[in-house]
Amino acid sequence: MPHRFALLGAGFIGSVHAANLAAHPGIDFRFVYDIDAARAEALASRHGAQATTDLAEAFDPAEIDAVYIASSTDTHAEHLRRAADAGIAVLCEKPIDLDLAAAVSTVEHVEASGITAMVDFNRRFDRDHAALREVVASGGVGDVELLQLTNRGPSVPPLSYIAVSGGQMRDQTVHFFDLACWIATAGAGDTTPVEVFAAGSALAEPRLVEHGDVDTSVVTMRLANGALVQIDSVRRTGYGYDERIEAMGSTGLVESRRQQSANVVRYGAEGLVGSPFHAGWFERVQPTYAAALGHFVGALDGEHPVGPSLRDGLRAQAIAEAATESLRTNRPQPVTLP
Repeated sequence: MPHRFALLGAGFIGSVHAANLAAHPGIDFRFVYDIDAARAEALASRHGAQATTDLAEAFDPAEIDAVYIASSTDTHAEHLRRAADAGIAVLCEKPIDLDLAAAVSTVEHVEASGITAMVDFNRRFDRDHAALREVVASGGVGDVELLQLTNRGPSVPPLSYIAVSGGQMRDQTVHFFDLACWIATAGAGDTTPVEVFAAGSALAEPRLVEHGDVDTSVVTMRLANGALVQIDSVRRTGYGYDERIEAMGSTGLVESRRQQSANVVRYGAEGLVGSPFHAGWFERVQPTYAAALGHFVGALDGEHPVGPSLRDGLRAQAIAEAATESLRTNRPQPVTLP
């Protein structure tokens, strides 16, 4: 039987998830919930679902088996708790809550209920990143000694978004804290993150300083086994969206390379002219959202364990908290995992 889903949130990312929910053969897409009735109706009608502004309807276990939380950040914890109380499975956009203590309390509440719950760190489902991790897991580069991750966006988000985002570490780099830990745990030894140092500047948008934020940063993280992680994050490039991962081990190196919008190169008297990078982050990562949803449905069907777990979400968030404090103090900070 198809799994009956309700989508919470009809904004941009909600519209992405709605298309994937409607397209998945193992899903019966029932409801779109949003506090804006017109927005909910527009998205629901596009995909054959029913619009609602009633949370009780979206969380009714007689009608719904799972919810996809894509609502505003300040509602995530509330909706996670409600899913737990209703006995409904849940796939949730990051973060669980911008306050780490509140996030920990929410995760404990959800775990006590026993429901299936997953945080949508969708970049784990990038085909090339997953292949890199498989090489690490197989011992193909020996013991991992250095991880280098790059994530560089094409433009600074609006200041209105920055003001509620939690800052670059919590909003942008947090995905790569998760990726780094996920890749490192495929290798040998104790890969617990123990210390982080972050340096950053507001180069593209100086007004970010007013929000205590940066648009260009480098983070160095030390793992318990001595391996190092370096992550550079940029809000604005002059050449499109740029994302890559490199894992150097004791016997070799594996790379998930930068991706261009097409794999076409023109040869001429003036030299080589290649395809540009993707115009934005969404164009680069769009396929990963459907892949993450497919994994969640597979977990509901008992095909494999669910992941990334809410605990994985807490780990990445704890690193982001330490990195944010390091930016503020200009000092290395210990990583304290919940």
